[in-house]
Amino acid sequence: MNKDQAKGHMKDMGGKIQEKTGEITGSPGQQVKGKLKQAEGKMQKGVGDAKNIAENTKDNPGSAR
Repeated sequence: MNKDQAKGHMKDMGGKIQEKTGEITGSPGQQVKGKLKQAEGKMQKGVGDAKNIAENTKDNPGSAR
């Protein structure tokens, strides 16, 4: 797991907590911010996944899976 994957996962989890807190407190703004943070985390995790694939391909050509 690289830094982008880890940070992305943490942002996603933090966003879920923020969204749930917004639901509990009745704050639509917090819910939206939480969903946006989740999307940002998923994007960052995707970047990390792509970097991981690229690194594995560089180290071992022919086995990108």
